[in-house]
Amino acid sequence: MSLFERYLTVWVALCIVAGVVLGHLAPGVFHAIGAAEIAKVNLPVAALIWLMIIPMLIKIDFAALGEVRQHWRGIGVTLFINWAVKPFSMAALGAFFIGYLFRPYLPADQISSYIAGLIILAAAPCTAMVFVWSNLTKGEPHFTLTQVALNDTIMVFAFAPIVGLLLGLSAISVPWNTLVLSVVLYIVVPVIVAQIVRWRPAGRRRSRACLPRCNPCRWSPCWRRWSCCSVSRASRSSRSRSSS
Repeated sequence: MSLFERYLTVWVALCIVAGVVLGHLAPGVFHAIGAAEIAKVNLPVAALIWLMIIPMLIKIDFAALGEVRQHWRGIGVTLFINWAVKPFSMAALGAFFIGYLFRPYLPADQISSYIAGLIILAAAPCTAMVFVWSNLTKGEPHFTLTQVALNDTIMVFAFAPIVGLLLGLSAISVPWNTLVLSVVLYIVVPVIVAQIVRWRPAGRRRSRACLPRCNPCRWSPCWRRWSCCSVSRASRSSRSRSSS
């Protein structure tokens, strides 16, 4: 691995610190970034997520769904964990840690937002990290490709209903237009763009050629955490000033 890849955790941590500091020093700028949203979905964050996952999604060949039967045991375990265990266990953990254990240390008006964020995060399998971990562990590439293709297909249809169910059980109100727009921006659009790039004339060859040039996009997890921390810090500063 390169120096950047080897110390990725360090860079992410530094970006979190930088985001918090910049959000404190220049809250107006990041408050404006945080306000760039449609139906409570932040557009700059969506663009950074596209930058991170589209290069990974280019690797996905949905024709690999035909190989599901060859890996049915592993894929069965993956589907059970991803869709029957993970979302519900994360909702329970969020309710315990955020709603009970750490509740005295958090702003009372943001408790439900933290829990909703954990539920939304848990309901979406991370395609990019699946490829990363599979590569680091020298996993079987055809199995990885098959289960990612199947999970992404299920996610298009199952994400909004599962999140809506869990938010309802947690008595948290999130508009359906926010959930649907999140699915469109974070899942449907990147998948469509990646497949267009993949299947254009000589798409397979060009896709393989363009992936090395997409390596700078590995910075996007850092940029995303930096922007999220900055926007969050700026929003809290703005609320504290208005309340005072």
